[in-house]
Amino acid sequence: MSTLFAFLHHLFAFTLVAALAVELVLIHQDLTVESARRLLRADAVLGVSAGLLLIVGVSRMIWFEKGIDYYTMSYPFLVKLGVFLGLAVMSLMPTVEFLSWRQALRAGQLPVVDERRRRKIQATIHGELMGIVVILLCAAMAARGGWV
Repeated sequence: MSTLFAFLHHLFAFTLVAALAVELVLIHQDLTVESARRLLRADAVLGVSAGLLLIVGVSRMIWFEKGIDYYTMSYPFLVKLGVFLGLAVMSLMPTVEFLSWRQALRAGQLPVVDERRRRKIQATIHGELMGIVVILLCAAMAARGGWV
């Protein structure tokens, strides 16, 4: 079971990163009805993979790995979890924006996005990707038992 949950944890983490990469590419291109629809789908994949990643990660922490006491005393793990939750909050802005496009897209129309808002979404996605680098570093440190 431990191997299955480790696999799922990695699968959902890579899916999350792939969805973010797709969003980044699409938001930097000229927006079309089709690319806006793809952004909505990529964001849905991102949200589902983040939720499943959290569920599987907590399950691993409690039942399959070193135990909850180990992780709650691990500063790198706590930073990793804090960054993950911070990124979840950060991702709300693009998600809310993308969801606001649904009515226009159902009508086959291009959603109206001003350039300032688009740059803010781009910056947010870049920030999320940088946060993932911090999470990876913290994960490696937590697995090794400390900051070194």
